[in-house]
Amino acid sequence: MADLWIKFCGCTGRADVDLAIEAGANAFGMIFAPSPREISLEAAADIARRPPAIEPVAVFVNPSQALVDEVREMFPQALLQFSGDEPPEFVARYGDRAIKAIHVDPDAINLADRAARFPDATLLLDARHDGMAGGTGMTFAWEHAIPIARARRVVIAGGLNPENVAACIERVRPFGVDVRTGIERDGRKDFEKMQAFVRAARSGAL
Repeated sequence: MADLWIKFCGCTGRADVDLAIEAGANAFGMIFAPSPREISLEAAADIARRPPAIEPVAVFVNPSQALVDEVREMFPQALLQFSGDEPPEFVARYGDRAIKAIHVDPDAINLADRAARFPDATLLLDARHDGMAGGTGMTFAWEHAIPIARARRVVIAGGLNPENVAACIERVRPFGVDVRTGIERDGRKDFEKMQAFVRAARSGAL
């Protein structure tokens, strides 16, 4: 398969981003929404002053237009991930720079129809759990993602870790994978887990 895209999400400052780069990730996520890993605008601005060597992803949940515009001023080349109930017309403003998160029910109700509402965006499929926008640490039934991943760019999230990411990639063959809690220990990014995740993910993509 083509080169796998690996995103480490929930980076809250320059130190996390530096670890992501050293571990071999392709992108880092900054969460601009209520979350245990929410980044402050000040910390984001500090990262932007020395643009990192990997791709920034700004993660939003039902954001105001003003917030999106402010973050885009700091990171003009960032991908924009929308993890809330943003309507298709809002996401469509950003074309192929947009990533739209879709939360997958256990029986994947209307998954194909929901995905089709965002034709230009990369899709990020995550587990649905208690209305959370992400960071659940739970997987979903990956077989639901396979037909969509054959047709368009899909990123798998939800409960991935160094122990299961290779199996996910071998099964789904997605464009990319996204991880947050699976590379943390005691609520902080863990470099050994980050390295192990990249090694396992790359092995699954062979």
